[in-house]
Amino acid sequence: MTINPEVNEINATYEYGWSSPERYAIKAPKGLSRDVVEMISKAKDEPQWMLDFRLKALDIFLSKPMPEWGADLSGLNLDEIYYYIKPEGFNARSWDDVPADVKETFERLGIPEAERAALAGVGAQYESEMVYHNLKEEWEKLGVVFLSIEDGLKEYPELFREHFATIVPPEDNKFAAVNSAVWSGGSFVYVPKGVKVDIPLQTYFRINAESSGQFERTLIIIDEGAQAHYIEGCTAPAYSSDSFHSGVIEIVVKEGARFRYSTIQNWSHNVYNLVTQRAAVYAGGVMEWVDGNLGSKVTMKYPACYLLEEGARGEVLSIAMAGRGQHQDAGAKIVHFAPHTSGTIVSKSISKDSGRSSYRGLVKIYEGAKGSKTNVECDALLLDEEARTDTYPYIEIEEKDASVGHEATVSKINDDQILYLQSRGLSEDEAAGLIVRGFIEPIAKELPLEYAVELNRLIELEMEGSVG
Repeated sequence: MTINPEVNEINATYEYGWSSPERYAIKAPKGLSRDVVEMISKAKDEPQWMLDFRLKALDIFLSKPMPEWGADLSGLNLDEIYYYIKPEGFNARSWDDVPADVKETFERLGIPEAERAALAGVGAQYESEMVYHNLKEEWEKLGVVFLSIEDGLKEYPELFREHFATIVPPEDNKFAAVNSAVWSGGSFVYVPKGVKVDIPLQTYFRINAESSGQFERTLIIIDEGAQAHYIEGCTAPAYSSDSFHSGVIEIVVKEGARFRYSTIQNWSHNVYNLVTQRAAVYAGGVMEWVDGNLGSKVTMKYPACYLLEEGARGEVLSIAMAGRGQHQDAGAKIVHFAPHTSGTIVSKSISKDSGRSSYRGLVKIYEGAKGSKTNVECDALLLDEEARTDTYPYIEIEEKDASVGHEATVSKINDDQILYLQSRGLSEDEAAGLIVRGFIEPIAKELPLEYAVELNRLIELEMEGSVG
């Protein structure tokens, strides 16, 4: 496929825009129908209850209108999307068993180099299926489970069914419904009571085919007193037609547990990225989202913490960068159901070249959640006169004994700062890059070193030519 000049120019700094040859075992026809849903369920040899769940979700999806708030979705043609593509040779436990062209793709992206680094386990999804999942033996012996979600359904059916779609049901929103109908791939993670996985698990998602959809479903259960960190990365080729990514992430953080979910999203600029991410946090538990959004044409993503029992805590640290042709509509939700719960939201956004970033957040404190508190900090940086930023905070307080703070700032790169740094030998672009790195430092410092370096490198690529 020849990329038209406009898309080519927008993707000029995107280094993962190449594609691999398409060789698939199954490729559904374009568009969403009952036949496609039944094809997916049959291909996965699922129990009847899951097929029934999918078909019900399809009906919900068809009944719900496209959202008219948030980003402009009028360019997303849902009838032109492939909702299921099964690559040849998927879900291997050994890297040697992954097909050569798929293996080459992930090696170019840093897999399995990442596995040889300090990671507890690595998963890789290609199109609609996990092509590889592996957990280091030391963690497997402690009872940690890190599987594709399909294997989680087969090997742990009771645990799976206890939690699946309880945090993000199909009725939640139109895109949760489409994911529920056609979900494929994603991770199933269980960390047993008291086990502390002190090095990250990682899964990498790659869309390869043109006009394709990726609908991974990830279910993570962190049992009482356990700890873990999960990192997700995403890329896709640059095509002239649009692709569609709509994942659902459900996380259960039980009493006294602690979990961090980090994302470095770097989709190409032809991807609509519409994701639902939510965690249920129980007594004394801590949920942390670290969310990096750089790529895509449109992103709508609001990681959420539902604080269900006393002493639960939720934190969301978010960075979004919007360039020409992009709208990053990102934010967070903290919902207090119980007394003495607490939350923190820190959102940083950068806009340039007519790119638009939006913070959209919700803080809700229900009656009876006495002593609860949340603080929200939104900072936006504009790199030029064409860039745009918006803030849409929603604060709903039903409890008198509660505390909510909200602070928002918008600033431009200061000419005096640029001149000062130039006087110290930096070029104008280098000076601007240094200012931006300082701006995002509160987010970057929360990532493991190698991922913080990668985030800064991606920011630098996006910054090229932004000033002057």
